[in-house]
Amino acid sequence: MATPEVEPEARQNGRGADQRQAGILVRLLQVGAVGLVVALLGLLLWKVVASEASDLQSRIRAGEKPAAPAFELPVIWDKRETWPAQARAALDDGKLSLRELRGHPVVINFWASWCKPCEEEAPILAASARAHAGRVVFLGIDIQDFTSDARKFLERFKANYVSVRDSSNRSYGDYGLTGVPETFYLDARGRAVAQSLGGLSREELERGVAAATVPE
Repeated sequence: MATPEVEPEARQNGRGADQRQAGILVRLLQVGAVGLVVALLGLLLWKVVASEASDLQSRIRAGEKPAAPAFELPVIWDKRETWPAQARAALDDGKLSLRELRGHPVVINFWASWCKPCEEEAPILAASARAHAGRVVFLGIDIQDFTSDARKFLERFKANYVSVRDSSNRSYGDYGLTGVPETFYLDARGRAVAQSLGGLSREELERGVAAATVPE
């Protein structure tokens, strides 16, 4: 039996469908290639940032006094009574950048309301802020937390120094944190001179403050 002849229009429609499918496949491959490049660039950037953060802490331990990573964050707890008078104006716009504290020794405490060791060290930090009032800036950075919970925590423990909140967790990565609490001690030139991992004792905190306030 003879094979029926395919109409020219049907053949053309078939070729058009094949071309459309090929075009879709090409576009999918292009999108996949772009996605792969973006993912690889993201991985490279993450490795660079992680390496720099790890380098920060190793340099602190080696006594190199690296510059502390900059940040600008919103203030969630404006208790400035223990701060040096010259530093208090930095809070008037409702946000704080680290560069505004240059000229003052700074104790940066990373914390969260759900953190049990943070509860245990809160009275120690408040007592030290009171003892060094007017001479050392104590600053809390709340991370991985809800603002409402953070404020309840600060109210509960009667925090007498300022806290800001990092909702992006960028500072967590910049400082190479492995958890909370962690505390960094900066001298008046903005250099990280010491670090405390985990919950603080009164003695460890005072050693850090002493390192940050050593005259040049």
